[in-house]
Amino acid sequence: MDTRNILLVEDDPNDVDLTRRAFRKSNIVNELVVVRDGVQALDYLFGAGEYAGRDICDVPSIILLDLKLPKVGGIEVLGRIRSEEQTRLIPVIILTSSGESQDLTAGYRLGANSYVRKPIRFEDFIQAVQQLGYYWLTMNEPPPPPERRS
Repeated sequence: MDTRNILLVEDDPNDVDLTRRAFRKSNIVNELVVVRDGVQALDYLFGAGEYAGRDICDVPSIILLDLKLPKVGGIEVLGRIRSEEQTRLIPVIILTSSGESQDLTAGYRLGANSYVRKPIRFEDFIQAVQQLGYYWLTMNEPPPPPERRS
C-alpha cells in the first residue's frame, strides 16, 4: 500500500469535510493535505509561496483535483502538473461536480487518470471514496517518486 500523502485540491469547506469523513469511514490512513485553490496546489507541488522549502521529491500518492477553483482553475493546474518532469507521473483524479462535456474532454486530453463526478448523497460519496482508495492506494502500482537532485 502506498502511504504517501493525498493532495486534495478543493475550495468548498463542506466537500473537504465530506472527504475527510469518507476517508475515516473507509479506513484510508494516508495523510490528507488540503489546499483551497489552484495557486496553493501549484505552490505545494513545486515548493513555492507558503510552501517554499518543502521537499518537492515528497510527492503525493494521488491528487484529487476539483475543477472549479479560485485563482487558477483545475484544468490549468492539471496542465501544469503534466508539463513538469517531477509531477507528470502523479495519478490525478478529477473529483468534481461538473458534468460539462468540455471539462471531461479537457481533463482526459491533459492526462487525468480518472474523472469522477461527486455524488450528492453521503453514502454514495463514501462508496466512491472506498473504491478510489482501494484501487489507487492498494491495487495500483504507483510510479516511483522523482529522483533527488544534488
